Amino acid sequence: MNRKVLRNLVSAILTCYATVAVSAPHWTHEEQATWGAIQDTSQSVVPLNYPYAECSIGAHQSPIDFAAAKIDNKRKLNDLDVWYDVDTPVFFNTGHAIQVNTSANYKGELKIGEESFPLVQFHFHEPSEHAVNGVKFPAELHFVHVGQDGRLIVLGVAINVGEENATFQTILNNMPTTSGGQNTNASGIQIDPTTLLPPLGHNTFDYLSLAGSLTTPPCSEGVQWYLLLDSITISSAQLDQLKGFYAGNARAPQNVNGRTVSSTK
Repeated sequence: MNRKVLRNLVSAILTCYATVAVSAPHWTHEEQATWGAIQDTSQSVVPLNYPYAECSIGAHQSPIDFAAAKIDNKRKLNDLDVWYDVDTPVFFNTGHAIQVNTSANYKGELKIGEESFPLVQFHFHEPSEHAVNGVKFPAELHFVHVGQDGRLIVLGVAINVGEENATFQTILNNMPTTSGGQNTNASGIQIDPTTLLPPLGHNTFDYLSLAGSLTTPPCSEGVQWYLLLDSITISSAQLDQLKGFYAGNARAPQNVNGRTVSSTK
């Protein structure tokens, strides 16, 4: 499956995680408790008229509060090898988050063991979606990858307030302010996604991993999550700018339902 087909696949099945599906029913984070009950009035057959039902009935939903899960740090996990190249991306306001879409010929990828997953986009939530004992970070960054077989891999990075991040400022400065707006980046602004990752220690990242879902409608399951144990920082002024686009665009932690979280430490 080539990269263009993968991008079309992502566009078809994701809302916040790629492009907004034009025919999908409208939703907001404020009504997240009833996402599963939102109806598609263009459909008359169950379950097609409830396109977000999985948000309510799914057993492996994301995000979670890690304090509610059993943590398994006994077994050896694959290393995460990040091979993100510099890119000339598209800056996209999805209507739910600010997002950076990688260019059509972008070669950056995440390697997990012997498998490679191309990076297709990354976006931001305020506050963080994942929590620890009820405590959330100021923000959270999601790097979204799609494998050759269509599998979705999300690399999550917690964001704290501290030192300013120059790359994040470039994203803020070039992000359209209107919902659905795209800055196709005709001026050729370059972004290095690795500057939005914590410093690499001991040649690999420590992380938590679990099976989950998209955190926005349609809340599709089958997403494998990798949450880095180290965070990055942005300044308080940058956090305020992020809130100026979208504040509170985070889903509440969902039931763990017996899932075990794997950890490298």
